[in-house]
Amino acid sequence: MSTTPTSTSGHRGTTTDIRCDVLVVGSGVAGMATAIRAAHDGLNVIVAEKSPHFGGTTAISAGWAWVPGNPKGSAAAGDTRAEAEDYLKALAPGTYNDSAVAGFLDTVPEAIDFFEDHTDVIFSYPDKAPDYQMDLPGAKLGGRAILPADADVRMLGERRRELQPYLGSYTVFGYMPQVGPDLTQFLHANQSVKSFTYVALKLMKTWADMAVHRQPLKRTNGSALMTRMVKSALDAGVRVWTGTPVVELVGDDGGAVTGAVLGGAHPGTVQARLGVVLAGGGFTGDEQLRRKYFAHDRHGTEHFTPTQGHDGSSARMAMSAGGRINAEVSSVASWAPVTVFKSLRTGAQRLFPHLRQIGLPGMITVDRAGKRFGNEALSYHDFGGAMLRHEADQDSPHAWIIGDKKLMDKYGIGYAKPWPVPRAPFKWMGYLHQGSTIEELAGRIGVDPAGLQETIATFNRDAVAGVDTEYGRGSTAYNHFRGDMEHQPNPNLATLDKGPYYAAKVQMGDLGTFAGIDVDDHHAVIREDGSRIPGLYSVGAAAVSAFGGGYPGYGSHIGPGLVFGYRMGRDIAALAAESGRPEALERALIVGA
Repeated sequence: MSTTPTSTSGHRGTTTDIRCDVLVVGSGVAGMATAIRAAHDGLNVIVAEKSPHFGGTTAISAGWAWVPGNPKGSAAAGDTRAEAEDYLKALAPGTYNDSAVAGFLDTVPEAIDFFEDHTDVIFSYPDKAPDYQMDLPGAKLGGRAILPADADVRMLGERRRELQPYLGSYTVFGYMPQVGPDLTQFLHANQSVKSFTYVALKLMKTWADMAVHRQPLKRTNGSALMTRMVKSALDAGVRVWTGTPVVELVGDDGGAVTGAVLGGAHPGTVQARLGVVLAGGGFTGDEQLRRKYFAHDRHGTEHFTPTQGHDGSSARMAMSAGGRINAEVSSVASWAPVTVFKSLRTGAQRLFPHLRQIGLPGMITVDRAGKRFGNEALSYHDFGGAMLRHEADQDSPHAWIIGDKKLMDKYGIGYAKPWPVPRAPFKWMGYLHQGSTIEELAGRIGVDPAGLQETIATFNRDAVAGVDTEYGRGSTAYNHFRGDMEHQPNPNLATLDKGPYYAAKVQMGDLGTFAGIDVDDHHAVIREDGSRIPGLYSVGAAAVSAFGGGYPGYGSHIGPGLVFGYRMGRDIAALAAESGRPEALERALIVGA
């Protein structure tokens, strides 16, 4: 960290001094929530985003926010704070953080009310969005996970093309289905005239928008949330600067952070009177940090992240100022199995995150011995954890998703779309593998054929009976939510008995880190000895998980990012004064009044 809080040169020529109250690093949900709330109280805020696009990983996510205690959802579900605490405690009992959870639950009602009452953000409240581990005490079928309303990107005016594009491999011919009824229609588009018509209209509108406007105008999921949040920030006077990386933090001789040197589109030295908030994502894109903290990635080449901007830059800035990484969590990241393949057009590496589909009936996942190793209808995080534990002794951890012709015709496998989409391109790009028999498929993918045949025979017997005797797949409401609710007798079980057979290789990815910058209960960055670094804060995936590494349900990154970002923006003036910045006291008193 530089200790010279004056302007410098060398970044596109001579730089200039820039002044603000708060500098926020990163434009995902946590950073934008901080900026919006701080600006609401009259603070002068800059958001510096290193990418050419704002929105970060939030903008390519499903957009859910896990926020137990939100007023509307809790009332409808009969949820209580004690139940939420019980559930979080059961998720990660060895790393449960009472004070962090209390701060989160204390702030949820206020934060959600603020965004609905004072910004362009609109939420919907699904009746059913089961917690990920429904067999734990305190789990709920609904009321805790909420969704953003769709948005028209034109509300951003000339800046609409700076919005982070969708993850291309996760769209359906350019359209991003919303989780819930919208996605259900897409799932049944080749089985129902009504669903086919619904999907056709959605796709034609998307293609028309692309032809005329060069991007889909209707935004769904996390893209809708970030569209609405950026609009709210701009309306509040926040300066949102894309293509503007933070080169280094600057501080005074006493160790306080006073600003940062920016590069890119807005070069200069920012003097941030009340502090700098690091919200630039986790470190899953940083090979060196992965090798240190990810046991499965000892060589730095066995992890594939679909996240945007999680390059470890926030962590490294914190460490340069005297901070540290806190990895005392039950899981260092939120795991997401992915398939890695090549673009036919450019040859570039592409990823498909398997976040939902492996719980569908007629699909199993096996190891190189052809054996199942867990319940595929668990959450992607929990199943990913099971895969890592099972493959702990392997140099190249991976598994194979297996299905038959019936499955491919009806659902497809991840990025490989179902009938009537041709399958040849998915084979050419290395995504999909095929064999006319189980034995032939096993040979093509290097799996033990006898083991695979035995596994499928056992699974088929269980599927007919509707009970998975090996791993209990289809035994909880959350399992069913990940299956096909119209399939009977079990939404998660169907036989694999009609060739040809298909496979897709899955390796490990993530949706963000749970290990992260060590912070206190107010998200001030702390040193090894527990003392605060004056003027430096962190929220979102950049900071250590408030849930101790537990992954409770839909939106387990976005919920805390939204809530703690809100609280950070609300409290930063007072925190700056408390951290020994006397010059902030007058502003804090004015804001408090």
